[in-house]
Amino acid sequence: MTVTRNPRNSFRRFISVVSVRRCRGWGSVGLALLVSTILFGPFAGTVVAAPQTDTPAVTAPLNVSDDSSTGTPGDSNGLTIKLIPDQKAFLGSPATLIDLSKVFTETEIGDEPFQIEVLRSKKDVAEAVVDGHQLRLNWQRKTAKKREVLLRATSASGKTVDTKFYVELWEPDYWKLILTVLGGLGLFLLGMKNLSEGMQAIAGNGLRRMISIVTDNRLMATGVGVLVTMLVQSSSITTVMVVGFVNSGFMTLTQAVGVIMGANIGTTITGWILVLKIGKYGLPLAGAAAFVYLFSKRDRLRYGALALMGLGLVFLGLELMKDGFAIVKELPEFEAWFKAFDAGTYLGVLKCAMVGCVLTFIVQSSSATLGITIGLAQIGVIDFETAAALVLGENIGTTITAWLASFGSNTNAKRAAYFHIVFNILGVAWITAVFHLYLMLVRYVVAGDVNADMTLGVISSAEITAAIAMAHTGFNVTNTIVFLPLAGHIASGLKRVIPDRRRLSDEEEHLTNLDVRMLESPVVAVEQSRVEVLRMVNACKQMMAWLEELHETDGPGKELRKKILDMEEELDVMQGEIVTFMSNLLVGNVPHDVVAESRRQLRLVDEYESISDCIATVVKAHRHLERHDLRLPNAQQQELLELHTMVSDYLGLVSHYYEQLSHAGGAVEALPHGESITKHAKSLYKGVISKPPEEQLEVRSLVSYNRMVAAYRRVRDHLVNIAEALAGEK
Repeated sequence: MTVTRNPRNSFRRFISVVSVRRCRGWGSVGLALLVSTILFGPFAGTVVAAPQTDTPAVTAPLNVSDDSSTGTPGDSNGLTIKLIPDQKAFLGSPATLIDLSKVFTETEIGDEPFQIEVLRSKKDVAEAVVDGHQLRLNWQRKTAKKREVLLRATSASGKTVDTKFYVELWEPDYWKLILTVLGGLGLFLLGMKNLSEGMQAIAGNGLRRMISIVTDNRLMATGVGVLVTMLVQSSSITTVMVVGFVNSGFMTLTQAVGVIMGANIGTTITGWILVLKIGKYGLPLAGAAAFVYLFSKRDRLRYGALALMGLGLVFLGLELMKDGFAIVKELPEFEAWFKAFDAGTYLGVLKCAMVGCVLTFIVQSSSATLGITIGLAQIGVIDFETAAALVLGENIGTTITAWLASFGSNTNAKRAAYFHIVFNILGVAWITAVFHLYLMLVRYVVAGDVNADMTLGVISSAEITAAIAMAHTGFNVTNTIVFLPLAGHIASGLKRVIPDRRRLSDEEEHLTNLDVRMLESPVVAVEQSRVEVLRMVNACKQMMAWLEELHETDGPGKELRKKILDMEEELDVMQGEIVTFMSNLLVGNVPHDVVAESRRQLRLVDEYESISDCIATVVKAHRHLERHDLRLPNAQQQELLELHTMVSDYLGLVSHYYEQLSHAGGAVEALPHGESITKHAKSLYKGVISKPPEEQLEVRSLVSYNRMVAAYRRVRDHLVNIAEALAGEK
């Protein structure tokens, strides 16, 4: 007899679609595909069935006439892999055997013995052969999209149940998979960049002020490192900036180690941003923010929208990466490959940390690898323990940027870069030794139970993200607390290991320490260029000090003249390097306040270089007198010294206001001081010309004297221009 049942029966628990996935082997296509190759390379040639879903595997039994029966017996051969309810089946042989023993137990047949026969199948696609309670599919060709097999089960008492079994052949599009992951990663990185630029633009002068207040107090420096990195959204930018500042002498090694430790804490904000439940709302958030950014005229509103657009792109990119990973989530080789990096043992923790380190080396962004790690954990590809171990390695991998930035830098800058490496390696070394105790603490903080089950399904994906973020933050905060008292000893050890290096005479010396990578962070770049402008300021002050010695000396002063003229040539080169750097900065899309500061710096660079030219003019006039065995009378020497002192003091006053970030008010007060210099210089002109004939200077002495006075007046004029630029008057 034939039994007909309603489709809404217990067969809904069975898996209705058998997806046979056959992928072709593929190789790495350039460095851009390297990450995908690492993840997906092992899976070429895999055949797999779809996992159990809510879709019923076998439709309700159907009434089929007896004349439709085409079943034939067959021999048993091939690899047997069973497909039964509540079991993931992996089909791995050309002849696939599917266990049907439990399919009919919940029908009218129940527990009675029964036999199965094939009523209908497409033999040209997959010949269906019954072997006891197993159905063997002998694949003939792999081009069909979907075919069906009609089966009939007959019990010993004569009860009959017919069912339709769907077979679907699917070849995954691995190029689509790779492009989805890479596209998601690209959007994630672009979002982080926009978020960083928006935050920096909003912070503006506040960020520059924080950088300038770094002191030798390591606790204060650590706090500055935390805040700066939270604003720029990149520990790499902060550490590269620190290496540049140490190289330029703006920051000491003691200050640098504090900022570097703080940067490690500040970068953990990325994980907490990903905890936000934005998900697929990232796309409309990015779209709405983009309209505000494009059409708003107010700077703060525009860059606030840029930050929100970046946030939306971060979550959109994360969703795309998750979608890409989900395609191969159930591949057995994919699962087996990740199980090889199980963090259940100490060796497994080290292997996971190494993978995280290498991936971060390649991508050069710990935020990107953190996003990949969280994306894999949110879909259950890796467990919480593995994700936490990967994050440890990512902390080591991110040190590569500071190390690369130290190439060509001075010894102290190299020490700062190596401190970052040593600090993170030592931290990972000790935390891996107590890894499982540490994770118990994380579980307690997140779930309130040291033995809480952090498996996806037991807890939500958002809770797993929070646990990973807590593991990241906890490691860096704890590591900083442990090493804060020891940082000075580590720095001292690095001074012994990396001794001061003498520069060879034929070795090229970089006159500025501007890093083109900082152009990606305009607020930081303009602060870095400001440090170089201050170097020019100090160089001019040094030239004035040497010039004063030259006026006072009774000897030839050849060495002093050489030092002054050599420094004047260096300032010419520095001006060119700074102008090139600032021009490249202004080409990009930068906030208005950064544009204003950049233009101010360009003007100051030109003025200070002109001051060095004027100082060189005084030196050349002095040399002219010496070559002709001439010497100014003591009265004129004293007059020049008085004029020199007035100009030197004015240089110090104006430069002091530039060294202060809030310089506008003081610069206005400095403007009147220039008038007294002009009046004094005019009186010197009149005095030397109006002398009686018997007291007149020799012609060449008079010419040299007037050249010196005129040069000092021009220095005064350039200083007035600087004061006006600082005051914002011109």
